[in-house]
Amino acid sequence: MKTIRLFAPSLVLFACGGSTPPPATPAAETAPAQTAASPASLGTFAAQAQAGQELYAKNCAGCHGAHGNDGKAPPVVGLDKGALPLDPPPTAKFRKTQFKTVGDVADFVVKTMPPKAPGSLSADEYFAILAFDLQANGIDLGDKKLDGPLAATLEIPRK
Repeated sequence: MKTIRLFAPSLVLFACGGSTPPPATPAAETAPAQTAASPASLGTFAAQAQAGQELYAKNCAGCHGAHGNDGKAPPVVGLDKGALPLDPPPTAKFRKTQFKTVGDVADFVVKTMPPKAPGSLSADEYFAILAFDLQANGIDLGDKKLDGPLAATLEIPRK
């Protein structure tokens, strides 16, 4: 597995919380054209991260805080201060699995976040948020697109 090397002292990984998205458009209606900022149309890590910034603010910051470590939910920023430990804390309400890779975090979040509407974002939206969080901590995956197979190869750096 590839180990992520940090350029900043902490790593933000996403764990989203927030409100339920608006209901889906009925199939009979014509779907609006995707914009360049639509996560599904993003082909690079940098483009995903740019879209992920707005998605994090809308869906995650309400619980995890604007900085990822200043909310009511467990911090997702600051590995050096205990954020995203390998093993779930004894007081964890939702988490029961280890976080070895970025893919482990992604699997957990898709299944459990936001708490009142788990899985309510698309896979592309979840990975855009993750790309934003990784980039905010100095990680750059270049022209790659962050997705499940790539995330499964990226180990979470530990002290």
